[in-house]
Amino acid sequence: MPIRCNRSAVAYTREMREILGQYKYRGNERLTPLLGQMLDKAYALLQKEQSDRQRTGGTLQTHFFCKPIMALKSNLSRSNLWQADLLVPVPVSTVRLLERGFNQAEQLAEVLCRRRDLLQLPLLVRTRHTAKQSFKSRSERLADMKHAFTGNMDAAVLHRLREQLDATAFRGQQRPLRIIIIDDIYTTGSTIRACADALHSLCESMGCTAEIYSLTWARS
Repeated sequence: MPIRCNRSAVAYTREMREILGQYKYRGNERLTPLLGQMLDKAYALLQKEQSDRQRTGGTLQTHFFCKPIMALKSNLSRSNLWQADLLVPVPVSTVRLLERGFNQAEQLAEVLCRRRDLLQLPLLVRTRHTAKQSFKSRSERLADMKHAFTGNMDAAVLHRLREQLDATAFRGQQRPLRIIIIDDIYTTGSTIRACADALHSLCESMGCTAEIYSLTWARS
């Protein structure tokens, strides 16, 4: 299973498309805290679902979007709440980085890291530039994203990953590493699945297994 589930903060309506366009294509980075706070509510939903699942041994619910925050309250204590080990933003190509001046997934992940005291690691590298996906069919997107990502073999990054694995083991939690892929929008899931495949391969090379989830600001 490439990913366990995706959770998104909003549906990709015309209004949400305009907000994302202001941020992503027109460089209005002042929207970062707002979009990150919205993504944080999607994390709260994922956290509650997984905590309830651990507690009851039940199956995952099928919500795609975040419920109102009052619906996310739980009787679970903070120490019993499910928590991710790592956030991994979807990397953009050098071409896109030069165009926009920033990686929107990285910025959103950074907001979530600060709010939830989580670690962000650039475990993925984009192997090639891909054309914009918005006008492509599902089959074209799947083909285009195949092998578009690989694990980051930078020594410093791998050292941080090993430290996180050791910290999890030290806490006595003999379980797969919990990784959340962060991106701005989920359409067909081709990008997320390609990233998850690369992360599974990287973890296997490190002698560990991973449970991989994804959080996106919007779902179309």
